[in-house]
Amino acid sequence: MARLQVYDPFSTTAGVDELFRGFFAPVRRGDSEAPQAIRLDVTESEQSYIVRAEVPGVKKDDIHVTIEGNQVSIAAEVKRESEKKEGDRVIHTERYAGQQFRSFTLGRDIDRKKVLAKYAEGVLELTLPKNGAPVVEKIAIL
Repeated sequence: MARLQVYDPFSTTAGVDELFRGFFAPVRRGDSEAPQAIRLDVTESEQSYIVRAEVPGVKKDDIHVTIEGNQVSIAAEVKRESEKKEGDRVIHTERYAGQQFRSFTLGRDIDRKKVLAKYAEGVLELTLPKNGAPVVEKIAIL
């Protein structure tokens, strides 16, 4: 006659480990061609801010920079295609189209008439001249 045994999934840690395996792992797209977020370096001098933004694989015409007061926004339209061939036959084709966006606020307003923008080798460099003196208000406490 067979002997019955009560199953306890929490009696060993193996059951718990199996239950939560991969649960807290970061979610990643399987597409390695998908763009990453725009990465920035911002430096400041007396007269201006210099922003270097990594936007690899994007055409110059597909990058849009907007400045409003002290807020800077960078948007890029990304279009990528990859195709694997064996002889004359296409075996695998992938396409990606999307948009990258990054917005940030600087300490002072920007003089939009004097802004310089250069794009070379996947790096957008913005020279953003400061507009006037910083606005500092002392607030009286009642």
